[in-house]
Amino acid sequence: MPIRVLALVGSLRSGSHNRQLAQAAGKLAPEGVEIDIHEGLADVPLYNEDIDIEGSVPAAAARLREAADGADAFLLLSPEHNGTLPAALKNAIDWCSRPRGSAALAGKPAAVIGASAGRFGGARAHDDARRALGVAGAVVLEHAPLAIPGSRARFADVQPVQDAEVTEQLPAIIEQLAAAATEAAAS
Repeated sequence: MPIRVLALVGSLRSGSHNRQLAQAAGKLAPEGVEIDIHEGLADVPLYNEDIDIEGSVPAAAARLREAADGADAFLLLSPEHNGTLPAALKNAIDWCSRPRGSAALAGKPAAVIGASAGRFGGARAHDDARRALGVAGAVVLEHAPLAIPGSRARFADVQPVQDAEVTEQLPAIIEQLAAAATEAAAS
């Protein structure tokens, strides 16, 4: 049975380099690992306990939770918006961190990577995402960094799947996620 990695892309922009990175992850994933890119983060309402009621959770949030429940691991792909992670990605973490005690993120491995137009490559956003994931109960892979700065220029003429750093580092990160998912399932 393949290891299912749910990719959550923080950029909602069409032509997003982070979406292209997620697609590259699907192409570069080792045999036995499937990368599922979740569509529809833009449709998930802001987390609010008043609407998080069993049987009446908004449809987009329920679809996200269902996808997260079925995942063995998570790959978050994030640019940096004003020095932190995009609201859509933080909102996805919030929805997947509930309900307490049976959250979809709990005990599952997660890695955060991404590209950003800025000079830090989204590193500050990645730190914030890792912190939020850890608080939410995910097992965060701290040593799986891939933060690509200057993505507009870097990917102007080449797709991420053709980039040497991406093709070298991304498969290794996915392998780390798969190994952590296998270990988590065995315990």
